[in-house]
Amino acid sequence: MLEDGRCFEGRAFGAFGTAFGEAVFNTSITGYQEILTDPSYCGQIVTLTYPLIGNYGVNALDDESSRIQVAGLIIKELSAVASNHRHEERLEDYLRRHGVIGVEGFDTRALVLHIRQRGAMRAVISTETADRDDLLRRVQASPSMAGRALVEEVTAPKPYEFQSARAYPMMADGPEYRIAAYDFGIKRNILELMLAQNLRPIVVPASTRAEAVEALNPDGVFLSNGPGDPEPLVGVIAETRKLIRKYPTFGICLGHQIMGLAVGGKTYKLKFGHRGGNHPVKDLQTGRVAITSQNHGFCVDPQTLPANVEVTHWNLNDQTLEGFRHKDLPCFCVQYHPEASPGPHDSSDLFPRFRRLIADTK
Repeated sequence: MLEDGRCFEGRAFGAFGTAFGEAVFNTSITGYQEILTDPSYCGQIVTLTYPLIGNYGVNALDDESSRIQVAGLIIKELSAVASNHRHEERLEDYLRRHGVIGVEGFDTRALVLHIRQRGAMRAVISTETADRDDLLRRVQASPSMAGRALVEEVTAPKPYEFQSARAYPMMADGPEYRIAAYDFGIKRNILELMLAQNLRPIVVPASTRAEAVEALNPDGVFLSNGPGDPEPLVGVIAETRKLIRKYPTFGICLGHQIMGLAVGGKTYKLKFGHRGGNHPVKDLQTGRVAITSQNHGFCVDPQTLPANVEVTHWNLNDQTLEGFRHKDLPCFCVQYHPEASPGPHDSSDLFPRFRRLIADTK
């Protein structure tokens, strides 16, 4: 049930119960496990536009965090067979083990078109009642994503040094650099790609003060992806404003939005967001177009950025801001996901760029 009264019926799989969240859609063809475990989806009910889901199962190495993060999953058809040799568990069993509701069997095309026309909105999925009036009242009383700070629900409880489980090959020569990586909902593949660049991430909770970061003596700071509205994160924005004046800093997704607010810009909510692995982004410095993986519902308004900030990347679908750099400080950021999990690898050069930025300040 959507907050505007539109209702769909299907078959439940995974866990049973009632779940509330913002209804959004993702256009990726593969990568459903990475989507499910991406902390940026906390508080959202995700519809996958590809019609058959679950056909290659799930396995522990493909998790992007320690648990499923979505509030619920909606698909067209669930595959009863997991045929990939790497699979360890069926999708249905995986959802049930994590207590997450899945729904299959209705026209996901109709739902996606409705969201595109009316915008992302509050929703509820339930196996416990078919009382539409009651569900509509309850979903309309649930919290909206705008103004909602969700970072504290997904951040690490204490600092830790990341240890690799996937053994990416080393792709950079030279000294090792220590990175204070803020966990606003960080994905494991981001940390893996840092290690591959000989960047050693020390992951810190979202509430970490700048003084505590300084005590770690890092060579650079990373601002991660994450869920929710960036504007309520007043404390995080204030600490970021201090850090970008002292350390080379790289931000992605929510980290990009936080950096935008820290330099004096403003953010706004997109109608239905960007979620999927097929979004074209132009690098204004090189003219190169990259097909990118994205997952965000908020955007930095380029008209509000100060004169000492340069726009570097632009979305070719809807002409929204996808990246900027500071002209006077060693910091840059992008709205999309260069770690590409799931998604294309067109933007993997941003991690080497971060390493070069650190080296240039030494």
